[in-house]
Amino acid sequence: MQIQAGYEIIYRCAQDTPMILMVHVHYSRVSDIVVPDQLTTDPFVPVTAHRDGFGNWCSRIVAPMGQIRLSSNVVVADSGEPDVLVPNAQQHEVRDLPEETLVFLLGSRYCETDLLSNAAWNLFSNTPLGWQRVQAICDYVHNHIVFNYGDARPTRTAWDAFNERKGVCRDFAHLAIAFCRCMNIPARYCTGYLGDMGTPPPYGVGDFAAWMEVYLGGAWRTFDPRNNVPRIGRVLMARGRDAADVSIATTFGPTTLESFKVWTDEL
Repeated sequence: MQIQAGYEIIYRCAQDTPMILMVHVHYSRVSDIVVPDQLTTDPFVPVTAHRDGFGNWCSRIVAPMGQIRLSSNVVVADSGEPDVLVPNAQQHEVRDLPEETLVFLLGSRYCETDLLSNAAWNLFSNTPLGWQRVQAICDYVHNHIVFNYGDARPTRTAWDAFNERKGVCRDFAHLAIAFCRCMNIPARYCTGYLGDMGTPPPYGVGDFAAWMEVYLGGAWRTFDPRNNVPRIGRVLMARGRDAADVSIATTFGPTTLESFKVWTDEL
């Protein structure tokens, strides 16, 4: 199958404003790209690019004072298969983990392992190690948080989500990631496109999605505590410790978000 995905984001800037944008399909899907996701700006401004410390592709611009429109459209080939389930994937002892996974055991801006450690061990210490423990965490988070776009808040952390019991997909991901780390399981935050393919209507408003990858059985495995079922057509854009590492737009000056549209559709 082929998936068409893209966005149109309009900002109004009070002055010339540097921005770092993380809006491209992840390099791990580059061989699947049929139509490239070239960033278009209106008005035109020069775009430079670099990779961050997690390998994500970042674009840099200086948006002029006034309105700027950012947009792109990409076509990606996809297997059409749901997320892979590996119920026998084993948990690693910390001493046996590859060095590159260790950073994903640590607390981070939105995942306060120090505050959540006691709760995690009280809730999950009696669950089987490995895949079953991570699934138990996802089940708990999925049932603990009530999803509502109106409850979105950029400053909400995993600790806040645990106590407030409400949020959006990033809050589900942050809480599940924090619980996994508390249980000595490396977990990292993922963002990207996730359409409604294979799900019954009614469909929600288009948006970027958040999920997590957990290191089990010698590989990173996809888990989605928000949906908590295997999904079709997941297109990764960026990975990091939490949402602070993979912000779609980081702006260095006063801006107002005037319009935000995202689409993900099967062609």
